Amino acid sequence: MTPTLSSTADDRCSIPAPNSDTPLLPIQQIAQQLGLSEEALIPYGHHMAKVDIKALRADAPQGKLILVSSITPTPFGEGKTVTTIGLSQGINRLGYRGVACIRQPSLGPVFGVKGGAAGGGGAQVVPMEKLNLHLTGDIHAISAAHNLAAAALDARMYHEQRLGQAFSQNTGFPLLNIDSKHIRWPRVVDHNDRALRHIRVGIGGSINGVEREDHVEITAASELMAILALSESLQDMRQRIGRIILAHSITGQAITAEDLGVAGAMTALMKETIHPTLMQTSEQTPVLIHAGPFANIAHGNSSVLADRLGLQSADYVVTEAGFGSDMGMEKFFNIKYRQSGLAPSCVVLVATLRSLKANSGAFDIKPGQPLPAAILTENIPLLNEGCANLKWHIEHAKSYGLPVVVAVNRFPDDSAAELTFLADFALSAGAYACEFSDAFAKGGAGTLALAQQVINACEQSASPLLPYSDSATLEQKIEILAHRYGAREIRFTSEARQQLDEITAAGFGHLPLCMAKTPLSISADANLKNVPHDFVLPITACAVSAGAGFVRIYAGNIMTMPGLGAQPGYAHIDIDDEGHICGLS
Repeated sequence: MTPTLSSTADDRCSIPAPNSDTPLLPIQQIAQQLGLSEEALIPYGHHMAKVDIKALRADAPQGKLILVSSITPTPFGEGKTVTTIGLSQGINRLGYRGVACIRQPSLGPVFGVKGGAAGGGGAQVVPMEKLNLHLTGDIHAISAAHNLAAAALDARMYHEQRLGQAFSQNTGFPLLNIDSKHIRWPRVVDHNDRALRHIRVGIGGSINGVEREDHVEITAASELMAILALSESLQDMRQRIGRIILAHSITGQAITAEDLGVAGAMTALMKETIHPTLMQTSEQTPVLIHAGPFANIAHGNSSVLADRLGLQSADYVVTEAGFGSDMGMEKFFNIKYRQSGLAPSCVVLVATLRSLKANSGAFDIKPGQPLPAAILTENIPLLNEGCANLKWHIEHAKSYGLPVVVAVNRFPDDSAAELTFLADFALSAGAYACEFSDAFAKGGAGTLALAQQVINACEQSASPLLPYSDSATLEQKIEILAHRYGAREIRFTSEARQQLDEITAAGFGHLPLCMAKTPLSISADANLKNVPHDFVLPITACAVSAGAGFVRIYAGNIMTMPGLGAQPGYAHIDIDDEGHICGLS
């Protein structure tokens, strides 16, 4: 007997989602809070809309930018998005106009292990299933544009080899003489699929194309995602796409999307992605969602345009950077700030008692496993060990010249003695302030003290400091960051050394670095916990993202296509007879 929809979904849909009864305002009313007219909106249903970037005004007053980062992440999750949303809600409750800027979730983590990126409890984006599943389609548009270029490359190789010198006569296009062994543009898909990490395309040759080895990456790793996040206008995005290096010729010449004649069509596919999406939080405050680059393999920040829209419309914009301060925060300053000039007024570092204990390195913690008793019970010596990680991140964030507020994401069973110890430790380590956040349980009401301390920190006179200048060589830039991580030595593979030399010779030595490494350690080795010292930083590959405007440095074995685990998130997701999605956290 074939089961009915209700019987297959019954277990998954029996528990309502948090805040499922939150009254949602029409998106036009949310836009009014930001001074946006209805004409500035491109509606996608009743509760979300894109904001036309024509609404940006160069002469508008500018609010203060708050950058949210964290300690080294653990499998528990530190509640960075909850804190980002809750902080914006707290700012609004204090009588200021606040808005949060976050990234669009990839379907890879949603159906993999993470389950979603909307925050949670009293501090989440609603309707959260819209955010987590497709939103307004930007990631799919990026995938389509990216894969168009990949298809165009293979087609061009095929036809040039088939026709030889007659190709130019028949088509009017120049011969590019693409080297099939130096294709720099793999295909992408917005799912975790380890079976696609190593593939062969064009199998059989002949009418199937040129047979060659290739791989597929997740869409969040696409340079197009980075370009969207860093573009200042549609015209800027078009020019950046044209500069993307897709491959090299048999004589070593770079072949760009402009050379291939595909840049215009790629931009056309991405035309609507340029506009950030407006939604609301569980307290009906505005949130802007735009772009979705991962922070371990990409630069890990939401878009320049979303931040600019927020800053002209609000007193305070809370923007989230991915993973720890050595990941998304570092890349905010070295890439996003360098290119845009968007300067935060303070940094918020999110931590929890359990994540600090986990960072002690005393346990080998895996996702889905029961938590060790020592992490769940009061253990100040263990907490003290893990607080070394917090101290490193405070000092690292302060090295960029801004005041640092530590936000302790509090759980109901947290020890009062441990919380007091942590607050005292954070202040002694150099934090401007340390406050507890009850955003999950209480929404904005649970972040009032934190919001006030963040506002106070924003009033300090401070400007960002950068760790290296554009004129430093690429190797010098790598050395500076490596020493900050605690490495005693940098070790290049012969291939990485050659790539770095070629990138410099091609005129890209002035670009900033986008370090691709594990987010689970300050080092490049996920097994080195807390504050590693005296380790070797392996550099395994280097590549230029000419359109995005940075050089990717791969430290260690970095996978740009995640895989699904044995207990994937999709197993909990279903839909009931009334069309309600459930099991999506």
